Amino acid sequence: MAGFADVIGQENVVSHLKSAIKLNKISHAYIVNGESGMGKKTIAKAFAMTLLCEKKGESPCMECHSCKQIMSKNHPDVKHVSHDKPATISVDDIRVQINNDIVIKPYSAEYKIYVVDEAQMMNIQAQNALLKTIEEPPSYGIVMLLVNNKDSFLQTILSRCVSLDLRPLSKNQIVSYLKAQEKLPEYQAEMAAVFSGGNLGRAIRLGTMSDFMELKTCVVRHLKSIGKSTVADVAACVKEIGDYKNNINEYLDLVMAWYRDVLIFKASKNIDELIFKEEILAIEKQAVHISYNGIQEIFMAIEKVKTRLRSNVNFDLTIELLLLTIKDNIQ
Repeated sequence: MAGFADVIGQENVVSHLKSAIKLNKISHAYIVNGESGMGKKTIAKAFAMTLLCEKKGESPCMECHSCKQIMSKNHPDVKHVSHDKPATISVDDIRVQINNDIVIKPYSAEYKIYVVDEAQMMNIQAQNALLKTIEEPPSYGIVMLLVNNKDSFLQTILSRCVSLDLRPLSKNQIVSYLKAQEKLPEYQAEMAAVFSGGNLGRAIRLGTMSDFMELKTCVVRHLKSIGKSTVADVAACVKEIGDYKNNINEYLDLVMAWYRDVLIFKASKNIDELIFKEEILAIEKQAVHISYNGIQEIFMAIEKVKTRLRSNVNFDLTIELLLLTIKDNIQ
């Protein structure tokens, strides 16, 4: 469906967009910033549906011809920018799909809306090409940049867009959703919520995984021993991780959660905030033997792995480099 009612949490963002529509203060460029799985595409779809809805309310009616076209991904005035190169949105993608197209007036609606998913993949040339459009857009043009890290944008882009930052959901919000919508039992919903980091999409993936506990056990075993691992040990870990290739994002999210715990304990000694509470001794030990810069290096390495795997690079080599990076940063 994807009306505003389908956006879970994010009340501030929804309120801002509804207010902009009501007061007719629509920006020509928005940045919707948040992790994958937090609802960026749902928000963009709800906003587009509301703006183009024939009943002109603060929420889409879900019944008019325009709403039905957007729901079926068939509206001529809502454009989704695609790209052929893996992990890169090129200058040609922006020029052809936005710059050259936006000069043509809307086919049937008041606005023409361009949605750029994973917009952090725009290279510098693409960002500069887009800048020319958002500096002097036609009155009907709206560009929505969906991004998991807006810091990757040029300052000139940031200064010309309205930034909408998505917030993590509370544990109770996620548990309620998983029980009501995914029909998960209480214990399973609780477990998924704890390890989701407030990310509903991640919670759904974890909660519906048949072998989540097995994956969690594997991650913990690898990370508890990584500091003293030999080259042979690392190779064995890589082989075992290969068994979870179809769930590699969940594996990486659990690694991220572990080092989030290490960072929190190192900074505050606050056990209550930890996700892996039952592994407090191992968390405490690693917090002593790793620097803040080391933790940051690991976070960056995890994000780099996700980017490389989307580009279909060698799986084993990519995972091996991540494990070695983790090992090297534990003193």
